[in-house]
Amino acid sequence: MSSENLTSSDYIKHHLQNLTFGKLPAGTEREIDGQKVVLQQDTWTFAHSAGEAKQMGFWAIHVDSMFWSVTLGLVFLWFFRRVARQVTAGVPGLAQNFAEWICEFVDTNVRGSFAGKNDMVAPLAITIFAWVFLLNLMDLLPVDWLPFLAGQLGHSLLGVEPHHVYFKVVPTTDPNITFGLSLAVFVLMLYYSIKIKGAGGFLGELTLHPFSSKNPLLQALFIPINFLLEFVSLLAKPLSLSLRLYGNMYAGEMIFILIALMYGGWILGLFGGLLQLGWAIFHILIITLQAFIFMTLTIVYMDMAHTVPEHH
Repeated sequence: MSSENLTSSDYIKHHLQNLTFGKLPAGTEREIDGQKVVLQQDTWTFAHSAGEAKQMGFWAIHVDSMFWSVTLGLVFLWFFRRVARQVTAGVPGLAQNFAEWICEFVDTNVRGSFAGKNDMVAPLAITIFAWVFLLNLMDLLPVDWLPFLAGQLGHSLLGVEPHHVYFKVVPTTDPNITFGLSLAVFVLMLYYSIKIKGAGGFLGELTLHPFSSKNPLLQALFIPINFLLEFVSLLAKPLSLSLRLYGNMYAGEMIFILIALMYGGWILGLFGGLLQLGWAIFHILIITLQAFIFMTLTIVYMDMAHTVPEHH
Protein backbone atom coordinates (compact mmCIF):
# COMPACT_ATOMS: atom_id res chain seq x y z
CA MET A 1 0.00 0.00 0.00
CA SER A 2 1.17 3.54 -0.72
CA SER A 3 0.73 4.58 2.91
CA GLU A 4 0.55 2.48 6.04
CA ASN A 5 -1.78 5.08 7.61
CA LEU A 6 -4.48 4.55 5.00
CA THR A 7 -7.37 2.22 5.70
CA SER A 8 -8.45 -0.18 2.97
CA SER A 9 -11.35 2.13 2.10
CA ASP A 10 -9.07 5.18 1.95
CA TYR A 11 -6.57 3.26 -0.18
CA ILE A 12 -9.23 2.32 -2.74
CA LYS A 13 -10.68 5.85 -2.86
CA HIS A 14 -7.19 7.32 -3.23
CA HIS A 15 -6.41 5.15 -6.26
CA LEU A 16 -9.76 5.91 -7.90
CA GLN A 17 -9.45 9.71 -7.54
CA ASN A 18 -8.04 11.78 -10.40
CA LEU A 19 -5.40 14.48 -10.12
CA THR A 20 -7.75 17.42 -10.62
CA PHE A 21 -6.86 21.03 -11.42
CA GLY A 22 -9.55 23.66 -11.20
CA LYS A 23 -10.88 26.75 -9.45
CA LEU A 24 -11.81 26.54 -5.78
CA PRO A 25 -14.38 29.17 -4.77
CA ALA A 26 -13.67 31.73 -2.06
CA GLY A 27 -14.61 30.53 1.40
CA THR A 28 -13.32 26.99 0.85
CA GLU A 29 -11.55 25.58 3.90
CA ARG A 30 -8.50 23.47 3.21
CA GLU A 31 -5.41 22.19 5.01
CA ILE A 32 -2.11 23.87 4.10
CA ASP A 33 1.12 22.94 5.93
CA GLY A 34 -0.90 21.19 8.63
CA GLN A 35 -3.13 24.21 9.31
CA LYS A 36 -6.74 24.93 8.37
CA VAL A 37 -6.93 27.90 5.99
CA VAL A 38 -10.00 29.59 4.48
CA LEU A 39 -9.44 30.82 0.92
CA GLN A 40 -10.17 34.53 0.63
CA GLN A 41 -10.64 34.50 -3.16
CA ASP A 42 -11.26 32.09 -6.02
CA THR A 43 -8.07 30.05 -6.47
CA TRP A 44 -6.86 27.85 -9.31
CA THR A 45 -5.13 24.88 -7.72
CA PHE A 46 -4.94 21.10 -7.48
CA ALA A 47 -7.68 19.41 -5.49
CA HIS A 48 -6.57 17.87 -2.17
CA SER A 49 -9.67 15.71 -1.81
CA ALA A 50 -12.66 14.35 -3.69
CA GLY A 51 -14.78 17.07 -2.08
CA GLU A 52 -12.55 19.82 -3.45
CA ALA A 53 -12.60 18.20 -6.91
CA LYS A 54 -16.40 18.26 -6.80
CA GLN A 55 -16.40 21.94 -5.80
CA MET A 56 -14.28 22.80 -8.85
CA GLY A 57 -17.20 21.93 -11.11
CA PHE A 58 -17.43 21.28 -14.84
CA TRP A 59 -14.32 23.18 -15.95
CA ALA A 60 -11.92 21.23 -13.76
CA ILE A 61 -9.30 19.22 -15.66
CA HIS A 62 -8.20 15.67 -14.86
CA VAL A 63 -4.51 16.30 -15.37
CA ASP A 64 -3.42 12.68 -15.07
CA SER A 65 -5.94 11.43 -17.65
CA MET A 66 -5.03 14.22 -20.09
CA PHE A 67 -1.29 13.69 -19.56
CA TRP A 68 -1.36 9.96 -20.28
CA SER A 69 -3.81 10.33 -23.18
CA VAL A 70 -1.65 12.92 -24.93
CA THR A 71 1.60 11.14 -24.09
CA LEU A 72 0.44 7.76 -25.37
CA GLY A 73 -1.06 9.40 -28.46
CA LEU A 74 2.35 10.91 -29.20
CA VAL A 75 4.00 7.52 -28.62
CA PHE A 76 1.65 5.99 -31.22
CA LEU A 77 2.41 8.76 -33.74
CA TRP A 78 6.17 8.58 -33.10
CA PHE A 79 6.31 4.82 -33.53
CA PHE A 80 4.37 4.66 -36.80
CA ARG A 81 6.17 7.71 -38.22
CA ARG A 82 9.53 6.15 -37.35
CA VAL A 83 8.56 2.87 -39.01
CA ALA A 84 7.22 4.68 -42.09
CA ARG A 85 10.48 6.61 -42.52
CA GLN A 86 12.61 3.48 -42.20
CA VAL A 87 10.41 1.13 -44.22
CA THR A 88 12.28 -1.14 -46.60
CA ALA A 89 11.32 -3.45 -49.42
CA GLY A 90 14.02 -5.88 -48.33
CA VAL A 91 14.02 -7.95 -45.16
CA PRO A 92 11.84 -5.98 -42.70
CA GLY A 93 12.80 -5.49 -39.08
CA LEU A 94 10.74 -6.40 -36.06
CA ALA A 95 9.15 -2.94 -35.78
CA GLN A 96 8.15 -2.90 -39.44
CA ASN A 97 6.72 -6.41 -39.21
CA PHE A 98 4.68 -5.40 -36.18
CA ALA A 99 3.39 -2.19 -37.79
CA GLU A 100 2.51 -4.00 -41.02
CA TRP A 101 0.67 -6.70 -39.07
CA ILE A 102 -1.44 -4.08 -37.28
CA CYS A 103 -2.18 -2.23 -40.53
CA GLU A 104 -3.17 -5.45 -42.30
CA PHE A 105 -5.34 -6.51 -39.35
CA VAL A 106 -7.19 -3.19 -39.29
CA ASP A 107 -7.48 -3.03 -43.09
CA THR A 108 -9.07 -6.50 -43.13
CA ASN A 109 -11.66 -5.40 -40.59
CA VAL A 110 -12.41 -2.20 -42.49
CA ARG A 111 -12.89 -4.08 -45.77
CA GLY A 112 -15.20 -6.57 -44.07
CA SER A 113 -17.38 -4.03 -42.24
CA PHE A 114 -17.29 -0.84 -44.32
CA ALA A 115 -18.97 -0.89 -47.72
CA GLY A 116 -18.69 2.82 -48.52
CA LYS A 117 -15.87 4.85 -50.03
CA ASN A 118 -13.98 7.02 -47.57
CA ASP A 119 -10.19 7.09 -47.31
CA MET A 120 -10.41 8.42 -43.76
CA VAL A 121 -12.07 5.35 -42.22
CA ALA A 122 -8.99 3.06 -42.22
CA PRO A 123 -6.65 5.68 -40.63
CA LEU A 124 -9.39 6.47 -38.11
CA ALA A 125 -9.77 2.78 -37.26
CA ILE A 126 -6.05 2.16 -36.78
CA THR A 127 -5.69 5.32 -34.66
CA ILE A 128 -8.56 4.29 -32.39
CA PHE A 129 -7.37 0.71 -32.06
CA ALA A 130 -3.74 1.59 -31.26
CA TRP A 131 -4.57 4.55 -29.02
CA VAL A 132 -7.24 2.76 -26.97
CA PHE A 133 -4.97 -0.28 -26.67
CA LEU A 134 -2.13 1.89 -25.29
CA LEU A 135 -4.51 3.62 -22.87
CA ASN A 136 -5.75 0.24 -21.66
CA LEU A 137 -2.21 -1.13 -21.46
CA MET A 138 -1.46 1.19 -18.54
CA ASP A 139 -3.69 -1.11 -16.47
CA LEU A 140 -0.90 -3.70 -16.42
CA LEU A 141 1.47 -1.43 -14.47
CA PRO A 142 1.62 -2.14 -10.71
CA VAL A 143 -1.06 0.01 -9.10
CA ASP A 144 1.27 1.68 -6.54
CA TRP A 145 4.37 2.54 -8.59
CA LEU A 146 3.37 5.70 -10.42
CA PRO A 147 0.98 7.05 -7.72
CA PHE A 148 3.79 6.63 -5.15
CA LEU A 149 6.23 8.48 -7.43
CA ALA A 150 3.67 11.23 -8.02
CA GLY A 151 3.15 11.58 -4.27
CA GLN A 152 6.87 11.97 -3.64
CA LEU A 153 7.23 14.53 -6.44
CA GLY A 154 4.23 16.48 -5.17
CA HIS A 155 5.71 16.53 -1.69
CA SER A 156 9.20 17.60 -2.78
CA LEU A 157 8.17 20.12 -5.47
CA LEU A 158 4.92 21.57 -4.10
CA GLY A 159 5.14 20.75 -0.41
CA VAL A 160 1.88 18.80 -0.57
CA GLU A 161 1.45 15.77 1.66
CA PRO A 162 1.67 12.54 -0.44
CA HIS A 163 -1.82 11.42 0.63
CA HIS A 164 -3.20 14.63 -0.92
CA VAL A 165 -1.59 13.85 -4.29
CA TYR A 166 -3.82 11.76 -6.53
CA PHE A 167 -2.59 10.12 -9.70
CA LYS A 168 -4.86 7.84 -11.70
CA VAL A 169 -2.78 5.93 -14.23
CA VAL A 170 -5.36 4.29 -16.54
CA PRO A 171 -7.09 6.97 -18.69
CA THR A 172 -9.90 4.64 -19.82
CA THR A 173 -11.06 4.28 -16.21
CA ASP A 174 -12.00 7.97 -16.48
CA PRO A 175 -15.44 8.41 -18.15
CA ASN A 176 -14.35 11.83 -19.42
CA ILE A 177 -11.81 10.14 -21.69
CA THR A 178 -14.09 7.37 -22.93
CA PHE A 179 -16.92 9.83 -23.55
CA GLY A 180 -14.52 12.14 -25.37
CA LEU A 181 -13.49 9.33 -27.70
CA SER A 182 -17.07 8.19 -28.31
CA LEU A 183 -18.35 11.73 -28.89
CA ALA A 184 -15.63 12.32 -31.49
CA VAL A 185 -16.81 9.20 -33.34
CA PHE A 186 -20.44 10.31 -32.92
CA VAL A 187 -19.75 13.74 -34.42
CA LEU A 188 -18.06 12.11 -37.43
CA MET A 189 -21.02 9.78 -37.80
CA LEU A 190 -23.49 12.71 -37.80
CA TYR A 191 -21.32 14.69 -40.21
CA TYR A 192 -21.09 11.92 -42.78
CA SER A 193 -24.75 10.96 -42.34
CA ILE A 194 -25.79 14.48 -43.34
CA LYS A 195 -23.09 14.80 -46.01
CA ILE A 196 -23.94 11.50 -47.74
CA LYS A 197 -27.71 11.44 -47.30
CA GLY A 198 -28.45 15.14 -47.07
CA ALA A 199 -30.27 16.84 -44.20
CA GLY A 200 -33.62 15.62 -45.55
CA GLY A 201 -32.45 12.04 -45.86
CA PHE A 202 -31.00 12.06 -42.36
CA LEU A 203 -34.21 13.48 -40.89
CA GLY A 204 -36.14 10.92 -42.89
CA GLU A 205 -34.22 8.13 -41.21
CA LEU A 206 -35.20 9.57 -37.83
CA THR A 207 -38.89 10.11 -38.60
CA LEU A 208 -40.04 7.64 -41.27
CA HIS A 209 -38.85 4.38 -39.70
CA PRO A 210 -39.58 1.83 -38.33
CA PHE A 211 -43.31 2.54 -38.70
CA SER A 212 -44.64 3.79 -42.01
CA SER A 213 -47.94 3.99 -43.85
CA LYS A 214 -49.26 5.16 -47.22
CA ASN A 215 -52.01 6.99 -45.39
CA PRO A 216 -50.75 10.59 -44.87
CA LEU A 217 -52.69 11.08 -41.65
CA LEU A 218 -51.46 7.82 -40.15
CA GLN A 219 -47.91 8.56 -41.27
CA ALA A 220 -48.11 11.95 -39.53
CA LEU A 221 -49.07 10.14 -36.32
CA PHE A 222 -46.12 7.78 -36.74
CA ILE A 223 -43.53 10.57 -37.11
CA PRO A 224 -43.20 11.51 -33.38
CA ILE A 225 -43.17 7.83 -32.40
CA ASN A 226 -40.48 7.04 -34.97
CA PHE A 227 -38.45 10.06 -33.94
CA LEU A 228 -38.54 9.06 -30.28
CA LEU A 229 -37.43 5.49 -31.05
CA GLU A 230 -34.73 6.46 -33.55
CA PHE A 231 -33.44 9.36 -31.44
CA VAL A 232 -33.01 7.09 -28.42
CA SER A 233 -31.25 4.56 -30.66
CA LEU A 234 -29.00 7.31 -32.00
CA LEU A 235 -28.00 8.54 -28.53
CA ALA A 236 -27.43 4.97 -27.38
CA LYS A 237 -24.50 4.63 -29.79
CA PRO A 238 -22.03 7.03 -28.07
CA LEU A 239 -23.33 6.03 -24.64
CA SER A 240 -22.78 2.32 -25.20
CA LEU A 241 -19.44 2.94 -26.91
CA SER A 242 -18.07 4.93 -23.97
CA LEU A 243 -19.67 3.07 -21.06
CA ARG A 244 -18.65 -0.36 -22.34
CA LEU A 245 -14.98 0.64 -22.42
CA TYR A 246 -15.16 2.57 -19.14
CA GLY A 247 -17.02 -0.18 -17.27
CA ASN A 248 -14.69 -2.99 -18.31
CA MET A 249 -11.51 -1.07 -17.59
CA TYR A 250 -12.80 0.35 -14.31
CA ALA A 251 -13.74 -3.13 -13.10
CA GLY A 252 -10.35 -4.51 -14.13
CA GLU A 253 -8.49 -1.75 -12.30
CA MET A 254 -10.65 -2.26 -9.22
CA ILE A 255 -9.66 -5.93 -9.11
CA PHE A 256 -5.96 -5.00 -9.32
CA ILE A 257 -6.45 -2.56 -6.41
CA LEU A 258 -8.28 -5.16 -4.31
CA ILE A 259 -5.52 -7.70 -4.92
CA ALA A 260 -2.92 -5.08 -3.93
CA LEU A 261 -4.61 -4.83 -0.52
CA MET A 262 -3.42 -8.37 0.20
CA TYR A 263 0.23 -7.36 0.41
CA GLY A 264 0.23 -7.14 4.18
CA GLY A 265 2.14 -10.31 5.07
CA TRP A 266 4.37 -12.71 3.18
CA ILE A 267 1.75 -15.50 2.96
CA LEU A 268 -1.03 -13.23 1.72
CA GLY A 269 1.53 -11.34 -0.33
CA LEU A 270 2.64 -14.51 -2.11
CA PHE A 271 -0.97 -15.47 -2.80
CA GLY A 272 -1.73 -11.92 -3.94
CA GLY A 273 1.27 -12.00 -6.25
CA LEU A 274 0.00 -15.16 -7.93
CA LEU A 275 -3.47 -13.63 -8.27
CA GLN A 276 -1.94 -10.45 -9.67
CA LEU A 277 0.03 -12.40 -12.26
CA GLY A 278 -2.96 -14.51 -13.28
CA TRP A 279 -5.27 -11.52 -13.57
CA ALA A 280 -2.64 -9.55 -15.53
CA ILE A 281 -2.27 -12.38 -18.06
CA PHE A 282 -6.03 -12.63 -18.44
CA HIS A 283 -6.31 -8.84 -18.59
CA ILE A 284 -4.10 -8.75 -21.70
CA LEU A 285 -7.03 -10.33 -23.51
CA ILE A 286 -9.47 -7.80 -22.02
CA ILE A 287 -7.49 -4.69 -22.97
CA THR A 288 -6.98 -5.99 -26.51
CA LEU A 289 -10.61 -7.03 -26.88
CA GLN A 290 -11.91 -3.66 -25.67
CA ALA A 291 -9.70 -1.82 -28.17
CA PHE A 292 -10.91 -4.14 -30.93
CA ILE A 293 -14.59 -3.67 -29.99
CA PHE A 294 -14.23 0.11 -29.92
CA MET A 295 -12.58 0.05 -33.35
CA THR A 296 -15.12 -2.37 -34.85
CA LEU A 297 -18.13 -0.38 -33.61
CA THR A 298 -16.56 2.79 -34.99
CA ILE A 299 -16.25 1.14 -38.43
CA VAL A 300 -19.85 -0.13 -38.23
CA TYR A 301 -21.19 3.30 -37.24
CA MET A 302 -19.28 4.92 -40.09
CA ASP A 303 -20.71 2.32 -42.47
CA MET A 304 -24.23 3.14 -41.24
CA ALA A 305 -23.54 6.81 -41.88
CA HIS A 306 -22.53 6.04 -45.49
CA THR A 307 -25.40 3.64 -46.21
CA VAL A 308 -28.21 5.22 -48.22
CA PRO A 309 -31.53 3.30 -48.09
CA GLU A 310 -33.08 2.37 -51.42
CA HIS A 311 -36.02 4.76 -51.05
CA HIS A 312 -33.52 7.65 -51.07
